[in-house]
Amino acid sequence: MRLFENLYRSLIQASAGPRAPAALSVLSFLESFILPFPPPDVMLAPMSIAKPHKAMRFATLTLLASLAGGVVGYLIGVFGYELVQPLLVEWGYMPAFEKAMAWFDRWGFWAVLAAGFSPVPYKIFTISAGVLQLSFLPFMLASLIGRGARFFLVALLLARFGPALEDRLMRYIEYIGWALVAVIVAAMAWFSLKPG
Repeated sequence: MRLFENLYRSLIQASAGPRAPAALSVLSFLESFILPFPPPDVMLAPMSIAKPHKAMRFATLTLLASLAGGVVGYLIGVFGYELVQPLLVEWGYMPAFEKAMAWFDRWGFWAVLAAGFSPVPYKIFTISAGVLQLSFLPFMLASLIGRGARFFLVALLLARFGPALEDRLMRYIEYIGWALVAVIVAAMAWFSLKPG
């Protein structure tokens, strides 16, 4: 049974469906301020492969929805940090939040710009920008440039090279899938056995 190949094909098929752009927009919006939420790249990538001629449109939808969500994250930081702070701790985002705060303190505008490509989740930057009350227009401009560069790069590369790489991916997808499962299980075991 080819579990991961079937999952991949299902994802590509769903990404080509008529509701995929709306789902991508919702995901992009929510990911910008809801803590345990995957990045929009997980939908943008297969959609760009499934419909390369619409990849730039998908990147634009992703960017606009992400910016709207960024505004919500910023407002949460300004008005509701006390409500989300326990969740930052509980879900293990506090070290990333503290790193984002240090980046803001040191680099301001450039920290938001870097957030587009950084491993630190964008939602951490939107909330911390609000907590520090970073000037709103520079925050939005940096988000536009950083997030836009990321989403358009993903869409462009996968629209251009994704279909050619797909054949190679299909040869190894089962190995890749099971290797990821093994890494996740090992990480869960390590964290559950880790003292303190």
